[in-house]
Amino acid sequence: MAGKYKTPMLDELEKGEWPSFITEIKKAAKNNQMADDELGQLEKSFQTKRGYWKHGGIVGVLGYGSGVIGRYHSLPEEFPGVAQFHTYRINQPSGFFYTAAALREIMDIWDKYGSGLTNLHGSTGDLVLLGTTTENLEALFAEYSSRGWDLGGSGSAMRTPSCCVGQARCEWANIDAMAICNHMTQHFQDELHRPAFPYKFKIKVSGCACDCVAAIARADLSIIGTWKGDIQIDQAEVKKYAGSGMDIQKEIVEMCPTACMSFDGSSLTINNEQCSRCMHCIAKMTKALRPGKEKGASILVGSKAPIVVGSLISWVLVPFIKADDDDFAALTELTENIIEWWDDNAKPRERLGELIEVKGMRPLLEAIGMPPVPQQVKEPRKDPFFFWSEDDFAK
Repeated sequence: MAGKYKTPMLDELEKGEWPSFITEIKKAAKNNQMADDELGQLEKSFQTKRGYWKHGGIVGVLGYGSGVIGRYHSLPEEFPGVAQFHTYRINQPSGFFYTAAALREIMDIWDKYGSGLTNLHGSTGDLVLLGTTTENLEALFAEYSSRGWDLGGSGSAMRTPSCCVGQARCEWANIDAMAICNHMTQHFQDELHRPAFPYKFKIKVSGCACDCVAAIARADLSIIGTWKGDIQIDQAEVKKYAGSGMDIQKEIVEMCPTACMSFDGSSLTINNEQCSRCMHCIAKMTKALRPGKEKGASILVGSKAPIVVGSLISWVLVPFIKADDDDFAALTELTENIIEWWDDNAKPRERLGELIEVKGMRPLLEAIGMPPVPQQVKEPRKDPFFFWSEDDFAK
């Protein structure tokens, strides 16, 4: 079975110093026909410069509308092993923490029912299993669910929330990113498993503005750990950084996006009212600088990749919200209100950021009861016209 295809073009991708996904497919192909036929069809695509995957219908498991993405091949006679090659998504643990035993369990089950190929991890969450048949889906789901593994999100639904490692490993985390992610995942189970939205909706949680899960670039709703008050400064440690060769003026002060810092050669001064809390200085001078003591989260909305229209990056909706309670009630209510406004107003395949660009921020703020604040300004106005409603004159 293994090695029945000659793959001269794919072999080129194994050359060089970097690991190659082709090498991994070849390993799986030694024991699995699906992986072997995947290798053969991929070589054909490289040779003909054509793709052969088609969308032949909706597949899933009983009671769920999300988590399985149908994949069918347009040359089933030539490559029978990939005639059906469905993708199965597993909802990852918060922070992507796995034990070796858990990974072995996942892989042993996958080898039994699928191709053995994985995408660990998908770029926006989920442990992605590549390649199984329709008849194996229910049995695969039964084995995983009996061991506590759930399906992730797909389609026009809530996508699987994801987060950084947060306070589990990171000294900079201003919020418990893992707890918030787990709460959102559990709270929005219906929205995650039963697609009913205009399009996808992604929630990502980062413990600080370093944003290790790239929430600001990839999530409809980004929850970013931040703080109120002054950055804590240890001037003795500042002197040590300067004495060890760091050019604080060039590497720290001149790199500040709001130019709120100054350095006189011995001490560092920060105008905290102008600080945007980007974390650059803190990340570069870890012993000298610390976030302020009052911790919370900034809520940003609207980022997406350029699928239907161009890409968008998030902008601020709520500059600061408390996120240290057990039930995260304020975060949950805010999220529900945002989703309700988007769901009521969006066209099919229109993301939250696109809807805000069409309607403006004002209708969203009115719908969720959020007053306008300067931090919400994404860019200067493009026109000189102001429009008032009767409510603006109520007071």
